[in-house]
Amino acid sequence: MKFYCSQQTLSKALNTVSKAVTSRTTIPILKGILLEATNDGKLILSASDLDLSIEKTIFDVNVEAEGSAVVSSKLFSDIIRKLPSEEILIHQQQGQNILIKTTSSEFTIIGLTSEEFPNIMEIDDNNSQKISIDKEVFKNMIRQTAFSASIDESKGIITGVLIELHEDSINMVALDGFRMAVVKEEMRNESDTKIIIAAKILTEINKIISEIEGNEDLIFMLNNKKAVILLENTKIVLRLLDGEFIKYKDILPKESKCKVRIAKQELYQSVERASLLSKEGKNNLIKFMISDQALIVTSRSEEGAVKEEVVIEHEGEDIEIGFNSKYILDVLKILDEETLLLEMNASIKPCLIKPASGDRFKYLVLPVRISSN
Repeated sequence: MKFYCSQQTLSKALNTVSKAVTSRTTIPILKGILLEATNDGKLILSASDLDLSIEKTIFDVNVEAEGSAVVSSKLFSDIIRKLPSEEILIHQQQGQNILIKTTSSEFTIIGLTSEEFPNIMEIDDNNSQKISIDKEVFKNMIRQTAFSASIDESKGIITGVLIELHEDSINMVALDGFRMAVVKEEMRNESDTKIIIAAKILTEINKIISEIEGNEDLIFMLNNKKAVILLENTKIVLRLLDGEFIKYKDILPKESKCKVRIAKQELYQSVERASLLSKEGKNNLIKFMISDQALIVTSRSEEGAVKEEVVIEHEGEDIEIGFNSKYILDVLKILDEETLLLEMNASIKPCLIKPASGDRFKYLVLPVRISSN
C-alpha cells in the first residue's frame, strides 16, 4: 500500500472514524483504524467497536499501490494532526511497518494485519426500510432528548432513545427514571416503525453530523437488528437495542391543577443563580413557590440562601414543589422557545414542561420531596 493524501483531508476523516474506536476493549485490533487504498484513487477509513462502525471514503487520493493495513487510532491520528498542512506519503513497507512522510518529517509505526479487522456490518437493501431525514432536524432532536437517557448500563433499554416513525411525524423519547424527554417533528413516512438506539451512540452520530458541511438529507436504512446511516461520503452502521421500551404515554399526566406561563430565559437565569447554593448531597435542591402571579425560586445551604422572583401567568392552585436544579437546567438550556408552560398537580407529582403553543416537545421532571418545616 502506497498513497499520497492531503494532511487536512486525512486528519478530518480520522476525526470522524475515530468516534467508533473504543479504549475499553482488550482486543488490540478494535483500537485501530483500517486504511484501504484502491486503484481507482479512493482511501477508505474504517473503525468499529462492534456496536458502532464508521466508514469514511476520501476520493482525492493519489494511490501508487493498493493495499490495506490497520494503524493505532490514537497514535496515527496524533501524528497526522500535528504534521504540517501539505501532502503526506503513507507507505506500507516490509512486514507491518507503516511509513508516514512529509517534506520535513518522517515516522515509522507498527501496523496490524487487516485480515483480523471486523467486517463493517452490511444491511440487505431488499429487507430494509429506507428513510430520508433532514439532518438539522435529526441533529436537534438528538440534542433535545439524548441527555435524558440513563447512563447506567445496568438499566438496559432506558440507556437508549426510542425513535418512532409515524405516517406524519417522527418522535424521539428518552428517560432515566428522574426525567423524560419527548420531542416531535412533522415528517412524511411510508410506514410506522419503532427502533431504539443507545443514547451514547446517538451522541457520537450527532457530532459526526455537525462536522459534515452541506444540506443533504440523512438516509436511514433499517431492519430489526441494525441501522445504516448514509451522509455525504460517510457510512455509519449501528446495532439497535433489543427490547420493549417503557410505555411513556402512560406516564404523561392527562390534566393539571396548576398551570404557569413563564418566560424561558428568566426562569433559566433564576434557577441557574439559585443552583449556586443548592448542595450536591441534597439533590441540588431548589424550591418553586407558585402563588398569585409570581414564581419564587429559593435555595439554601450551610453557606447561605437565595431567593429569586419571576413574574408569571398563573392559573389554578398554588403549589410549593422541590426539584433537582440540574434536571430543570438541562431542559431549559436546550430549548429555543421564548415562553413555556409548566403544569403541576401536587408537590410529590412530576412537572410537565411544554411549549406555550403546539406539542413539539414535552419534558417531565420528577420532584424532590421537601420537608414541611
